[in-house]
Amino acid sequence: MSKRHGAAGGAIVNVSSAAARLGGPGEYVGYAAANGAIDTMTVGVAKEVASEGIRVNPVRPGVIYTEIHASGGEPDRVNRVKEFVPMKRGGQAIEVAQAILWLLSDEASYCTGTFIDVSGGR
Repeated sequence: MSKRHGAAGGAIVNVSSAAARLGGPGEYVGYAAANGAIDTMTVGVAKEVASEGIRVNPVRPGVIYTEIHASGGEPDRVNRVKEFVPMKRGGQAIEVAQAILWLLSDEASYCTGTFIDVSGGR
């Protein structure tokens, strides 16, 4: 990807979680901490490779209707916690995907190290 090595540059999007910002108290502190590490790494790498034409940005989903909750033992978690989301609903995977696609597009060409929270205001 690096222009320094003759490539055209590019974009990387890391997917973290709003839990990195919220801390995950009472449920997912370890998960929140791991995602906080992703956020920190993303910011550092974004600054390291910006001059090489590489943009690095993170997307932080909130509570999203996916199978991750079932694999964690609580398939109905989104419905349980959605009242704590300012928008009063869980998100859809397509909403996260659209944020990722935008960050990968030329429309986001001046964004690096820019967090997009897809979390319903949470």
